Amino acid sequence: MRSFGIGEHSTVTTSVATGAAILLLWWAVALSGKVSHLFLPTPAEVLAVAKSIFEDGYANATLWEHVSASLTRILSAAAIAIALGIPIGLFMGLNRWAKGIFDTPIEFYWPLPPLAYLPLMIIWLGIGETSKIALLTLAMFAPIVLSAQAGVRALSLERVNAALSLGANRWQLFTEIVLPSALPEILTGIRIALGVGWGTLVAAELIASTRGIGYMVMSASHFLATDAVFVGIAVIAVCAFAFSSAMRLLERWLVPWKGKY
Repeated sequence: MRSFGIGEHSTVTTSVATGAAILLLWWAVALSGKVSHLFLPTPAEVLAVAKSIFEDGYANATLWEHVSASLTRILSAAAIAIALGIPIGLFMGLNRWAKGIFDTPIEFYWPLPPLAYLPLMIIWLGIGETSKIALLTLAMFAPIVLSAQAGVRALSLERVNAALSLGANRWQLFTEIVLPSALPEILTGIRIALGVGWGTLVAAELIASTRGIGYMVMSASHFLATDAVFVGIAVIAVCAFAFSSAMRLLERWLVPWKGKY
């Protein structure tokens, strides 16, 4: 049988080659003199600043203090979004009244950029950690809810009827059929939500922060320290990639059948 799509072949070599080509292009443009180093520092300059930040810190805090502050906010918001989003999404997929109640507010705010409701978070919750975590939670909540709902609605009725014909009760139907079938979509939604969360981090850390990777990036931009901005962006990218890789490993463990049937 002919394979369809990318199949099982690894894309690591292509990805590494693409990354190397981007770095080479960056290095060539930066050294060409056509762009000022103020706007596009060389990779060597960025590495030198990264070494300095790693050893001496930045903006009155060590690199680890910035990273740990951001991780605490992201993980706290993700835990709240997952704890609330998965049950609500499953309930929306199973009950039309729940879908009717929750669908309107979620669809209303989900397309809005986080900066649009950032002022409301400050007015309602102040400038402490609560408003930052609330902003990140709202950003991650919608994709988790919508993915859980989609997982339930994609469930085959034949499987449901087969389980009922074998005498399954409602709880068995939910735990043995509905939840496992929706799990791949839920995990995909969590991966998307984490990506959105990292993308919202800079906005969240605009709220009177003194620690955090987003704060470090914004602080560096105020002084036109482009090399430090590159370092902050690289740290966010590494953290986001680590989270995404962890979710892929979790998917392989929890849903090894995904994409095979």
